[in-house]
Amino acid sequence: MSNAKASDAQMTKSDTRQDVAQLDGEHVRPAKNRALKRFLKHRVALFAVFVLMIIAISALFAPAFAPYEYDKIDLRARGVPPSVEHWFGTDRVGRDIWSRTLHGGQVSLAVGIGATLISTSIGTVLGAIAGYYRGWVDNIIMRITDTVMTFPSIVIMLTLAALLPRSLLNIVLIIGGLSWPAVARLVRAQFMSMRETEFVMAARALGVRDVGIIVRHILPNVFAPLVALITFSVGSAILTEAGLSFLGLGVPPPTPSWGNMLESARNLDILKNLPWMWVPPAIMTVLTVLCVNFIGDGIRDAIDPRLVL
Repeated sequence: MSNAKASDAQMTKSDTRQDVAQLDGEHVRPAKNRALKRFLKHRVALFAVFVLMIIAISALFAPAFAPYEYDKIDLRARGVPPSVEHWFGTDRVGRDIWSRTLHGGQVSLAVGIGATLISTSIGTVLGAIAGYYRGWVDNIIMRITDTVMTFPSIVIMLTLAALLPRSLLNIVLIIGGLSWPAVARLVRAQFMSMRETEFVMAARALGVRDVGIIVRHILPNVFAPLVALITFSVGSAILTEAGLSFLGLGVPPPTPSWGNMLESARNLDILKNLPWMWVPPAIMTVLTVLCVNFIGDGIRDAIDPRLVL
């Protein structure tokens, strides 16, 4: 009899777990399917995805597409305008602008993606803890978040960039380490709205640990609105790096980035007489940020519940 009761209890618990998983899946799948359909109908976003893929592939395989090394100096071809030999011309020391633009894309995209990963990781962890536990934990984390948001981030970035050694890693850490509050606030709001849903309460009643509830049940439902914010963060990080490099505080030369290539435009003579030195990186920066923002708009419109297919 005892064995039969134990078996029945185990089967009941297993069935309940399956019901929780089913509730969780039913909550996620329809929303994802609807969002995907909406996104595929967003022509501007799809075109932006196509263009961004071309830019990313060109940057990733820059050594294959670049005819010269990005730091190769040819004093006989200084300040040459665009030609068959040098498609985008050369700078004042004879370096090929086309090659430097391709390699600069690697650095700029690396900064955008790396900084976004750091800010998203910090913001997601803090926002999840604050939204799930609430109470004094939420108060402490949110007061820290409000404090970070109070200070002008660009001033802190300029100060840190001036004090720390100039390197790609430091730029990524500076931008990513000061860009997490928006992510934390979004994740916190999503967790607070979902922590009392049926599948979460069922999982809690079954004795699932808080970490399991946060990671397996709530976080997948937060992913959709979080993706839209992530895309905008990538574009913002690329522009921030470009701004720091333009002021001479970004990625150090001779390593090219679109930002430090734009730094040459601070010279009035180059700005007027050698536009091919700064126009290509400027166009690539604007085009990349526009593509990222259009994709973010498409994702945001796709997951907006007020839109109807």
